[in-house]
Amino acid sequence: MLQSRLRKSHTFIPALIVTALATAALAACGTSSGSASSGTLVFGAPVSLTGSLSHEGTDTLNGYNLWADQVNAHGGIKVGNTSYQVKIKYYDDASSSQKSAQLTRQLITSDHVNFMLGPYGSGATLTDEVIAQQYQIPMVEGNGAAQAIFAKNNPYIFGVLSPTPEYAGTILRAALAQPNPPKTIAIINANDAFSTEVAQAAIAYAKGHGLDVVYTQSYPADTTDLTGILTQIKTSANGGVPDMVLGSGHEDEALTTLKQAKQLGINPKLWAFTVGPALPDFITTLGGDANDVLGSSQWTPQVKYQGTDIFGTPANFTQLYQSKYNVAPSYQAAESAACGVAFEAAIEKAGSIDPQKVRDALASLNITTFYGPIQFSANGENNAKPMVTIQIQSGKVVTVYPSEVANATMIYPTPPFGQR
Repeated sequence: MLQSRLRKSHTFIPALIVTALATAALAACGTSSGSASSGTLVFGAPVSLTGSLSHEGTDTLNGYNLWADQVNAHGGIKVGNTSYQVKIKYYDDASSSQKSAQLTRQLITSDHVNFMLGPYGSGATLTDEVIAQQYQIPMVEGNGAAQAIFAKNNPYIFGVLSPTPEYAGTILRAALAQPNPPKTIAIINANDAFSTEVAQAAIAYAKGHGLDVVYTQSYPADTTDLTGILTQIKTSANGGVPDMVLGSGHEDEALTTLKQAKQLGINPKLWAFTVGPALPDFITTLGGDANDVLGSSQWTPQVKYQGTDIFGTPANFTQLYQSKYNVAPSYQAAESAACGVAFEAAIEKAGSIDPQKVRDALASLNITTFYGPIQFSANGENNAKPMVTIQIQSGKVVTVYPSEVANATMIYPTPPFGQR
């Protein structure tokens, strides 16, 4: 049984009678309950603090920690007459899916965490969700969008982020809404599950909406050399550069693409990446070469949500995040905080810290938060939340689509490298 697994063994000797009585008295007063005998709920998280995904992984952990800070500052998670403080127990998975799964098992079986927060990336989420299901511990994640995660119909996985087709879909809708929109496009992707799904959805959307897909190619995830692919792109549109180049991968690969494209003199009308432009160090790394690049974002400070959660609005979350970390929040940080928000709402709705009751409450959750609507489908996806398109303008990330939440107009076409 789950409760017996979580319960620590005790040796009944006379010297512990006083301790046992004291514990019972605390429980009667509502300061101790079940596995959270200290009045603290522990949320486990394997995160990428080193390796190729360290930038995104660090933002993930920042989001978890900010949520925990705010919950505790507001008195904790309330279950009946009991208020629980929150603790984040994390380990560095070094951007390795295999290590992430090992750490997930350790967090559950050795550290006896109450609940699981997801890792960064679809690859790690695919491995970690298996462990969560094995031990019947609900996992809420915000950084694995691959539909393969949810195709397993695992009843213990819940993703607060929009599904993979939205990553490229929002960018392509923004591009096609421009006067004299692009007519040709090259689409490249890393060969991991998430990036492949995004690219496939992008190809289908582009073809279905009048864009001529002149070049497609996958490459090994974490590659540091894309010159061969970029050289082919340079002449893929009837001997010239296509109007638009869309990259589906992760930040390091997006940086590599732009650095090497500049060396090769490749200047399409639009550069777009599904991951990278939203992260603060994308701009600091590239300087002016980052200007006018498009990206997709699960969230921006400009989206107009009034939530019932502890953050309430994007503006308030942004202010709290900047105060703590001295940098504007990326969407990875926001969606990670939203994972905690979903857990908090489900625990209070369940009126229990029992993992199965919390799982059931998550399955029926329907709330609006600073991050957007959270409502899970039968397979654990959040199909209720749209994404937005961002662009880097004059060294700052702005929202350019859809118009009802945009705070800037898209710059199109993109000037060549050296003129931005």
